[in-house]
Amino acid sequence: MSVAKVTEIIASSPKSFDEAMKTGVSRAHKTLTNLKSAWIKNQQIMLDSEGQIEEYRVTMKVTFIIEE
Repeated sequence: MSVAKVTEIIASSPKSFDEAMKTGVSRAHKTLTNLKSAWIKNQQIMLDSEGQIEEYRVTMKVTFIIEE
């Protein structure tokens, strides 16, 4: 039997939501072991002073298995 933990992270990219998701998972993988899944809770765009998209952000919940 295993036990999982869920942690919430926010990741961003100047290119796309897809790139922000990949950045978040890649960064989580550096710190957490046994990553199993990620759920995208929210997507947000940040705008510059002229109303153009400056940054794509995702809030995700990452699930990983706790080692015994």
